[in-house]
Amino acid sequence: MKTKNEHSASFRLATQRGEPMASIDLGTNTFHLLIVEQPTIKTNQFKIIHKEKIAVTIGQGGINKGIINKAAQARMFEALRQFRRTLDHYCVKPNATYVTATSALRNAKNKQRILKKIKEEVNFDVNVISGTEEATYIYYGVKTVLQLDEKPYLIMDIGGGSVEFVIADKQQVFWKESFEIGAQRLLELFMTNDPITTEEVEKLYNYIKEKLVPLTQMVKKYAPQVLIGSSGTFDTLHEIDLQKQQIDRLNHPEEARFSRDAFLAIFKDFLHKDRTQRLAIPGMTAMRVDMIVVASCLLDFILETYQINEVKVSPYALKEGVLSYQLGWV
Repeated sequence: MKTKNEHSASFRLATQRGEPMASIDLGTNTFHLLIVEQPTIKTNQFKIIHKEKIAVTIGQGGINKGIINKAAQARMFEALRQFRRTLDHYCVKPNATYVTATSALRNAKNKQRILKKIKEEVNFDVNVISGTEEATYIYYGVKTVLQLDEKPYLIMDIGGGSVEFVIADKQQVFWKESFEIGAQRLLELFMTNDPITTEEVEKLYNYIKEKLVPLTQMVKKYAPQVLIGSSGTFDTLHEIDLQKQQIDRLNHPEEARFSRDAFLAIFKDFLHKDRTQRLAIPGMTAMRVDMIVVASCLLDFILETYQINEVKVSPYALKEGVLSYQLGWV
């Protein structure tokens, strides 16, 4: 298996030859595949050939026990085989494919056996990254696509297993940390009723408050005024907000964002609806309908506790940040 430096060197060589390249993110909830053509270096933008996501929920039923169970593994390998077929179709070479895995695999007791099987069955060298590395790549993704300035931003990525926070501006990261309080973990720990009960919400908030003491200290120090959200929860909230306002995203290409007040209106609706009712909300997806409640509780805690009134939504996250890093853009 190649080291990270060896892989980066061969990856950049493939890029110089104009070959397609791919980033695969093996997340706790969702597996993502992104295939791009040789990008325009001047603009740091990717020309997307293929983009795909598959709901695998590999943490379901085992994430708080530190295992990936047999049912989750079956879903995992079905998705990986599909990705392998797609990569072969687009002639993406192994040295131009970068695969990362995050919280669920990072903490799985049966990780090594699964990684060995992945290599044998689909020939992927999986880089199981630390929480700190994950936060760094997320920052790279956000920095690549958004025009940041000199003021500090709070960047947040809500995954199924972990949540990453970064306080940074366009030049540097002031602080970053990953917390194992992802939406699948919170769902299994606190949401035994649907709709969620007031008591469950209270217990969830107390748990979050205890876990996020380091973040609270850093927010007090750097005082970010804008939160940048990346990944699925924020995409879904933004889409629901657009639907509520009857705004067509294609005809309004301006920067994706929503206000704290807009979020609160959506969030309060979540608290009183069950799964079937939430799924009927315009803009909701089946992929997010279960975990959106606890994920939104976490976001509500952040916005309320730190008095942040504006949320920007980044279309780039981990997988794009990995490509930016491998290409030497950041």
